[in-house]
Amino acid sequence: MKPVASFLFVCWLLCLLASCESHFLTDESYRSRVAADLQQKQAMLRQDALFAPLADKSLTTYEREALSFLYAYMPLADITDYSPQFHLTNIRASRRAAEEMPWGKTIPEILFRHFVLPVRVNNEPLDSARVVFYRELKDRVRTLSLYDAILEVNHWCHEKAVYTPSDARTSSPLATVRTAYGRCGEESTLLVAALRSVGIPARQVYTPRWAHTDDNHAWVEAWADGQWYFLGACEPEPVLNLGWFNAPASRGMLMHTKVFGRYEGTEEVMSVTPNYTEINVISNYAPTAQATVTVTDLQGRPVAGAQVDFKLYNYAEFYTVASKQTAADGTCSLTAGCGDMLVWASKDGSFGFSKLSFGKQTDLRIVLDKTPASAYTLDLDVVPPVESAELPPVTAEQRAENSRRLAQEDSIRNAYVSTFPSPDAARRLATQYELDADIVSKLLVASRGNHRVIADFLSRLRSKASKKTGIHLLQQLSAKDLRDVTLDVLLENMLSHVRTTNAVHYRKYVLNPRVSHEQLTPYKTFFSQAISKEDEQAYLADPFRLAAWVSTNIRVEKDCNLGAPAISPAGVWQARVADAHSRDIFFVSMARSLGIPARIDEVTGKVQLITDEGAVDVELDSVSDSTPVSGAVSDISSASHSTKKPLPKNGKLIAGYRPIKALDNPKYYSHFTISKITPQGCLQLLNYDEGDADMGSGTTWNSLLKEGTALDAGNYLLVTGTRLASGAVLSRVSSFTIEPQKTTKTDLVMRKSKDDVQVIGTFNSESLFAPTMGRGGASPRQSLLQACGRGYFVVGILGVNQEPTNHALRDIAAYKAELEQWGRPLVLLFPDEAQAGKFIKESFPDMPSTIIYGIDTDNIAAQIADAMKLKNKSSLPIFIIADTFNRVVFVSQGYTIGLGEQLMKTVNGL
Repeated sequence: MKPVASFLFVCWLLCLLASCESHFLTDESYRSRVAADLQQKQAMLRQDALFAPLADKSLTTYEREALSFLYAYMPLADITDYSPQFHLTNIRASRRAAEEMPWGKTIPEILFRHFVLPVRVNNEPLDSARVVFYRELKDRVRTLSLYDAILEVNHWCHEKAVYTPSDARTSSPLATVRTAYGRCGEESTLLVAALRSVGIPARQVYTPRWAHTDDNHAWVEAWADGQWYFLGACEPEPVLNLGWFNAPASRGMLMHTKVFGRYEGTEEVMSVTPNYTEINVISNYAPTAQATVTVTDLQGRPVAGAQVDFKLYNYAEFYTVASKQTAADGTCSLTAGCGDMLVWASKDGSFGFSKLSFGKQTDLRIVLDKTPASAYTLDLDVVPPVESAELPPVTAEQRAENSRRLAQEDSIRNAYVSTFPSPDAARRLATQYELDADIVSKLLVASRGNHRVIADFLSRLRSKASKKTGIHLLQQLSAKDLRDVTLDVLLENMLSHVRTTNAVHYRKYVLNPRVSHEQLTPYKTFFSQAISKEDEQAYLADPFRLAAWVSTNIRVEKDCNLGAPAISPAGVWQARVADAHSRDIFFVSMARSLGIPARIDEVTGKVQLITDEGAVDVELDSVSDSTPVSGAVSDISSASHSTKKPLPKNGKLIAGYRPIKALDNPKYYSHFTISKITPQGCLQLLNYDEGDADMGSGTTWNSLLKEGTALDAGNYLLVTGTRLASGAVLSRVSSFTIEPQKTTKTDLVMRKSKDDVQVIGTFNSESLFAPTMGRGGASPRQSLLQACGRGYFVVGILGVNQEPTNHALRDIAAYKAELEQWGRPLVLLFPDEAQAGKFIKESFPDMPSTIIYGIDTDNIAAQIADAMKLKNKSSLPIFIIADTFNRVVFVSQGYTIGLGEQLMKTVNGL
């Protein structure tokens, strides 16, 4: 071919390729659906400037379609709080992974757009994890099969983080890596982010609540070669579809996952929102059954559009795990595990409820025969599904290799953790900066991988006053805040205005940057520049003018931010639209930036101004600035009575309690809860302080109801429950009404099982074990009879560093005094010397002094499993109560919450 002709051919080819530029959305009908949803999102937000990045002419067709897909379904927080360049960088990174990873071309488009492209996993802050993780993982997995790559990525995650319980706020993936800690929601977010970074479809799966025990759990499903597999995040197993939660998952009643965007897969759809599709994947884990609920009025006519809440008993409340709307014929249906739920239907202030047993009932009729003021008491026996787990086969060689790798990964992570400040190093730093060594040591050690930020902040505290304020600021933060707070947030709060004479109010409600569970941002600096001096003086003179401005200028759209954490205060200011919770945080943040003490009440969720006389409710949905203004400016307490609405008309609740054996002081969330019945006929839980749930503190009958507590006038539901060792619950629900200026008296009743403690099996008390002499060492073997003497004893087989065992040990620690008073030994055994060497007693302080640690040299675990006919012999921990006449009266295996209480219930029944 002649040179000129060749040149013309190349030009023609380039033009042809340009005209055939690849699409992100190849399905034209779906592309049209995205365009329609994007237009609907723009109409809802009414802020065209937020969508200006989509008009960037430099974008390729692929990039514009991908960015349009993201913007069409993004929660508002992701639009306001992250730049278009951030989202574009992640689009390009996901495409690069698809091009460079060997499986990239095999991933179906529907899976790529919903389970690879999106950065958001659940409600975590977004970060650059996709780019960072890809650099670390690409060479590690590129030669593996897709199946093996999933396992390998999980091993990498285990190098980075280990389970620890924490508060409800979800850290970002990079923050989890930096701190080397994560609760299950954070570990699963980390693993999903890591898998997606190398182009593997992944999603977080969670059970909103377990049916057989209190708590919930989250894990991961990843797609390989045509099917979804599950795995425990940061808990590598030799094969997929295997985790410590196989058994509890088989007793689950509902498993969800939120799919970004409008998803048209094969799974059962729970709900479709403007941002995500929620699907039900319970059938992947447990036997299921479908039931249809029909809602009628008092005349028996079907009620369309009724809200039907499916509720599981968990943490002493009936918690909504699924919500449906009835169709024109008054029906809706749900597929769930084969156990009991409470179904609560409501519309226009009327409601009704009834127990539904999936697998036994296919239909349930609920009559809307109650109003919030109705009086009723009902006993409910709630039965969870039975265990039915089937474990995939694992060879001895696979198990040994996996154990070797886990030990290696532990050493890698521990080497990193060893770079965190020790208590002694922290004390030396405190001395250098002339700060209280005890306080600084606790703060720096708690900050873990964020210690450099905390140390940098401390180094900037020069004056005596700044040191005092800086320490007070750090003490207001949670342990998780210390692990991921940024320097700019700390520094700006040092400039907080002091406009109240109450030091406690200043520290908690002005200096403190945290309002709820939002990501901390430097909002005080932002508002100091955004609010004019004239407005500032007006708001200080009358804080209700600030409330009126927020009520007038911030439009609430309940669906605008679904699936995301709260929108930042700066983001709300920019968008002038928010969900109600982000709006409330915005108001409190503005108030605090002006030095006005404010909060969101943890119990009721109300927005409040804090005065010397007490908390003043702020109704942002109806507040007006028409109230006459008077009073001083510098201290809102001096102006509070002239500008605030009348204090709510409260009454008082006193509940009598007749102690039952082994329970003299019931605990909130463990034994009882209180919910307000809204005017619409729904339940709103009162969130009292749970304290350290693992160590026995928190709100109790004695502290809350024995002498009485103030409640807003209205109608309420008291729920109590006795959890049996089988997982079943003996519950009672009873209504009561609080009238203004009156005292309501009711009874808190804990139902008891009619059956006394029974012998449920046999176990040989002559079985041998080797007591440990120290970390990893063991003394000569002896029998349980020799170690414990005649009488009852507890034997537990531990799964070291596994979440179920950690929960069990903390539950036992919570009952230290009671178990020591009982006085009988608790023999806690490790499966082998290697596991004994990994156990760190210091991680579980306040354990009963009656514990004997040992090594299970003679396979007591297998003996118990055989004698008690346990289906999954390898599932740990296992606990029994037995006596030296070889009688077993209690057994527990695997994941359960409240083990200490269950042990004591049995002990007190002997």
